[in-house]
Amino acid sequence: MHRIIGVNTWVWTSPLTDESLDRLAPRIAAMGFGAVELPLESVGDWSASRARDLLDALGLRGVVVGAMGPGRSLLERAGNVAATQQYLRVCIEAARVLGSPVVAGPLYAPTGVTWRMSAAEREDAAAQLRRNLAPLAELAVDSGITLAIEPLNRYETSVVNTVGQALEVFGPLLGSGVGLALDTYHLNIEEKRPTDAIRAAGSAIAHVQVCGNDRGPVGDDHTDWPAVLDALDDAGYDGILGVESFTGENATIAVAASVWRPLAASQDALAERSLAYLTALDEQR
Repeated sequence: MHRIIGVNTWVWTSPLTDESLDRLAPRIAAMGFGAVELPLESVGDWSASRARDLLDALGLRGVVVGAMGPGRSLLERAGNVAATQQYLRVCIEAARVLGSPVVAGPLYAPTGVTWRMSAAEREDAAAQLRRNLAPLAELAVDSGITLAIEPLNRYETSVVNTVGQALEVFGPLLGSGVGLALDTYHLNIEEKRPTDAIRAAGSAIAHVQVCGNDRGPVGDDHTDWPAVLDALDDAGYDGILGVESFTGENATIAVAASVWRPLAASQDALAERSLAYLTALDEQR
């Protein structure tokens, strides 16, 4: 399958604003990307209608990414559920206006917050997540989008780390406004065989993010990328591949993503090398 390659603005900046998108979007289009992931860190950071008009003029597709900062959680013990639901409603509306097929991210708990759970506590958490996500899933269906839930590695969350856990926790909602967002960085850490996990996710996959196993450029790492793309073919996923990495120049994002060193010669190089590798690989297949 031939897939559109996108890139997340977190590669260069955080938080994204109207002004920074005005600067970045033309550069991203000039590099040859076909899509751009737009994180909405705080309500009002950027205008969905303005972003839609800008991206349309540049021939770029937009993807809304949720940012689960401190206090954002669909679990009561980790944050304010009502405020988080309202934030996700704003994300859904931004996706509707932008024309994004998904709101992607770890939409269940704040990134970087972990705690131990017994089996009973984990069952209770799963039930609470389904209960608090259900009205948002209905809104997503009505808005024509999918909430793409992302499992994160064990250092970033203790709630959902693997595809298997995500299928178990969100299974009753999958296909009705809810899907999965798979990130190769987290798959590399948590899955015994990432390609098996991709195939297990199957039709539930709503979005895919890619990067090198060290968060650097795609193709400069040990990941078996031809096998990953074969697995996505088998799963039937023909959507966007979004290159997601981060800049260490921003204190907030550097700490959140544990980016302590440069991951490429420059942030532009990280994006361009990833695009060049994926484009060449796609042409070879």
